[in-house]
Amino acid sequence: MRHFKVVVEKHPDGYVAYPLGLKGVVVGEGDSYEEALDDVKSAISFHVETFGQEVLEAQSDVMEVFVAETGVAI
Repeated sequence: MRHFKVVVEKHPDGYVAYPLGLKGVVVGEGDSYEEALDDVKSAISFHVETFGQEVLEAQSDVMEVFVAETGVAI
């Protein structure tokens, strides 16, 4: 059993979830928070089975996750 920090975003058309500390792109989605979390758990398992243990960062130092907003001139 390995634990991951997962970001879950609520959008007008559902929820999107993605884990931190994995190499590559892994995303789950669903109509509810729980569905998105279940989907991303399945996606993480599939990602590791497909690409191997090397997708797991050897030393994941993610202790906390913060959401911030900033302006960028474009």
